[in-house]
Amino acid sequence: MTIGSQRNLGVRVGFVSETGKRSANEDYVGTCLGRSGVSNRDIVAAVADGVGGHKGGREAAELAVRCFIDAYYSLPETLGVRRRASRSLEAANSWIYTQGRTDPRLSGMSCAFSSIILSRRLCHVIHIGDTRAYRLSEGRLERLTTDHIAGRGDLAHLLNRAIGFEDFARFDYATVGLRQHDRLLICSDGVHGVLTDHRLQLLLSERTSPEESARALVDAALDAGSTDNMTALVLDVVDLPPADRDELTHSIATLPILDLPETGDVVDDFALGEVLSDGRYSRLFKAIDKRQGRDVVLKFPHPRVASEGSYRLAFVREAWVAARVRSLWIGEIIELPAERQTRLYSVMPLYEGETLEQRLNRSPQLSLAEGIGIATKLARAVATLHRAGIIHRDIKPDNVILLKAGGLRLVDLGVARVPLLEDFPAEDIPGTPSYMAPELFGGRPGDEFSDLYALGVTVYRMFTAAYPYGEIEPFSRPRFGKPAYLSRYRPDLPAWLDAVIGKALSVDRAQRYGDVIEFSHELENGAMWAKPAVTSRRSLYERDPLVFWKSLSAGLIVLVILLVAWIAKN
Repeated sequence: MTIGSQRNLGVRVGFVSETGKRSANEDYVGTCLGRSGVSNRDIVAAVADGVGGHKGGREAAELAVRCFIDAYYSLPETLGVRRRASRSLEAANSWIYTQGRTDPRLSGMSCAFSSIILSRRLCHVIHIGDTRAYRLSEGRLERLTTDHIAGRGDLAHLLNRAIGFEDFARFDYATVGLRQHDRLLICSDGVHGVLTDHRLQLLLSERTSPEESARALVDAALDAGSTDNMTALVLDVVDLPPADRDELTHSIATLPILDLPETGDVVDDFALGEVLSDGRYSRLFKAIDKRQGRDVVLKFPHPRVASEGSYRLAFVREAWVAARVRSLWIGEIIELPAERQTRLYSVMPLYEGETLEQRLNRSPQLSLAEGIGIATKLARAVATLHRAGIIHRDIKPDNVILLKAGGLRLVDLGVARVPLLEDFPAEDIPGTPSYMAPELFGGRPGDEFSDLYALGVTVYRMFTAAYPYGEIEPFSRPRFGKPAYLSRYRPDLPAWLDAVIGKALSVDRAQRYGDVIEFSHELENGAMWAKPAVTSRRSLYERDPLVFWKSLSAGLIVLVILLVAWIAKN
């Protein structure tokens, strides 16, 4: 097994090639994890299969792989992956084509060829013939290549395209976005010819080391009766580099903001289903990715509220955060190849569950234990962002997804404050007033303490379904007094919880906790060291002002009557 890491792109590679029942092995496999001393540090893997029935099949396969890799790394990075790959494959094809027509010993030499090039966060596929490339991502196997064969039945084994067939190589090129823990496979037809895609998926899903997986694939092909050479190369993506800010900004700047689509529309091979949310800033659809056969969520910007520049900033932020923060607590953004996306939108996994807001709107109310569990998970999500220097700025129950399996995802990072990225104009920073810390109404951009305050409001609402300072209308200038006691809504809750949440809700930011982890710690352990509640009885005015004033008025009336009677008597 080979381990490599280029520019924080970490991979593990393993391969096996066996002769099988043939007299000689005409397959050839090669990998290169970048070359020191050159600027081009992409990772290249390739498999070639010499065409049977022609002389020099093995020579063609080896020449194709070696020539392709050598030429690719000799070309300047400024050409881009596709042009470098094209020139490299054309050079290999030209050499093999010429040799096959000038050297009688190698007459008609040719081979099928598939290569995967990993460059930053993209997988580039270059293919010609009947070798194949696959990607296993999130348990789904996707074939990345199409066989170039003459037909079906008796012609199914005959190629109509291969390196060396023509003086110009007609190859396929495609890209897919990489995700951490993706597994890639390149194999010859001696493997995929006898193993179904379902069988390949099962073997790859066992998640043994790449070399062990390659061995299992070749052994399974041999057991299934393969009579050809068998080669399998398995590559695991173990780490990805962060998305480049300039690349993100440039790519998103070129995408148009179009009128909102409707249910039933198909956008870039995403079939749009029901509308999940139609808010002031965006419309969310449940959709089916027709290319990968999975359920996703698509978010389209509403082109009528904020400026176009602010919309683009929001999408850059979500893509930036998704590229840098990998956490079980943070919502994910699925990267699409640039050539697939024709308009501005973002793609997210469909998380099975409900929002925290939906949970609060149904019975029964959250118990103390259930609420503390959700609050501590949410605090971990916020702390994950803060460790990366990211301020969420819109923490609220609508942006928290409670998963059926018991997990949690904090979503909607479009308005996050992100280091090194330009901030929104003040008038375009959307926020939810009832969750905004007092200092934000004075024009502050938001920081860890304002996120802590919003987290405190969210936890308060979890237990009471109310707002500590009342619901605040947009564009108003609220006055912050003293938050209402939890016991006003939930007499069953302990006194220590009031004190813990109240500190997070302090109007004076200096009086709040040092960070969200401290708040989470207090929530988890508050009952352990909480002192007995002070038994001094609150005044009637604090408990029920209306009854207080009614009682006072009645007392005054009685006093006046007695005073009048006394005066009359004397």
